[in-house]
Amino acid sequence: MNRQSSSFDAGRRDFMKKSSIAAAGVLAAPLLSRANFFSGADNTIKIALIGCGGRGTGAAVQALSTKQNVQLVAMADAFRDRLDGSYKNILEALEDKKGRVQVKEENKFVGFDAYRKAMALADVVILATPPGFRPIHFEEAVNQGKQIFMEKPVATDPAGIMRVLAAAEIAKQKKLNVVVGLQRRYQTSYRELIKRVHDGAIGEIVSAQAWWNNDGVWVHPRQAGWTEMEYQMRNWYYFVWLCGDHITEQHIHNLDVINWALDSYPVTAQGMGGREVRKGKDYGQIFDHHFVEFHYGNGAILNSQCRHQKGTMSKVDELLVGTKGKVFCDAARITDIKGNTIYQFDKAKENQPYQNEHDELFEAIAKGEYKFWDAERGAKSSMTSILGRLATYSGQPMQWDTALHSGMNIMPTAYAFDATPPVVPDANGMYPVAIPGQTRPF
Repeated sequence: MNRQSSSFDAGRRDFMKKSSIAAAGVLAAPLLSRANFFSGADNTIKIALIGCGGRGTGAAVQALSTKQNVQLVAMADAFRDRLDGSYKNILEALEDKKGRVQVKEENKFVGFDAYRKAMALADVVILATPPGFRPIHFEEAVNQGKQIFMEKPVATDPAGIMRVLAAAEIAKQKKLNVVVGLQRRYQTSYRELIKRVHDGAIGEIVSAQAWWNNDGVWVHPRQAGWTEMEYQMRNWYYFVWLCGDHITEQHIHNLDVINWALDSYPVTAQGMGGREVRKGKDYGQIFDHHFVEFHYGNGAILNSQCRHQKGTMSKVDELLVGTKGKVFCDAARITDIKGNTIYQFDKAKENQPYQNEHDELFEAIAKGEYKFWDAERGAKSSMTSILGRLATYSGQPMQWDTALHSGMNIMPTAYAFDATPPVVPDANGMYPVAIPGQTRPF
């Protein structure tokens, strides 16, 4: 998983060189105006789906379910079977809006470079591939001047975060709307809670807790004829370069809520984790539990835990503790310091946040408005999760600035199904797994 120091230094120099070239290319592209938000005179908003898994399919359905005049015109995925399955599922889910799916056969693109071709046909791109590819795809979408919805997390390593932050600055200059799929920020109950927190309802936040504990996710058994790259791509959740580990892929939601409430990001982290249950070769590299203590600049401390172990307590929630009270996020309740309820959100008024993030994005796009600046905060909450992973993998305290600027790059040097992934199994089919106290963070 970790590279040697010499290759790390070379990788960092290469990353900085490529980032400079990419930024120059982005700057050369024309800025958008209200007049060229759309590719057609009839104000049809054309969408390209990049990444045709379950989340990409869901995001496409949600985009096509908005009130605006939208059409899905292009799709891209590394695998043709995933693209075909997604196309079928989108049609089945839309019912009376099937006419919004206008993807010609020649606009179904397959392969590692498919995203560029699909993006070129659209006004808005949905980025929903495994997270490791997000920096590359986001950078290209900004370069092409597209409005963007991208799933979280937005990278799996610090080099990727830096790449997203650089492209995000260009997106801001171009006034490109960017929504990141941290849907709690688009959920009515959370908006009401955090508004009251920022208005002082619980005083100054001194501590917080966050949980993402459940059974875990799918496994796809290795099939004859698959290369190692295809196997890892099919089982992306279990490889750090693709997924970032579940602290990054899932727990980011909870970490983002705490960052939102504090309007800040942690400066240090230390923690522990490992593999107690999910140990076999089918589970790649990732841990099955993490516990991280994050320290913020104002002195607040977040104790965060995420776990994938069947038969254990299931809990996905956040708790904020202030000098005057507490916020129980899942219950949508605020109490005073003695436990008396001072605010309770009416759950009957809850919205559908996954749909709402698209409703608000496409409404802004249709009006030619620039309203959404999710890219930077999405990158920094992704970095929060990566900081936690570096702490649990190494067993060492991590500093935000040191980690962010480390240049750590865990992505492949080549993208092809016959290329060698960043990690490979040993003779027994086992993949390298971090050992706290022995694994170097960078």
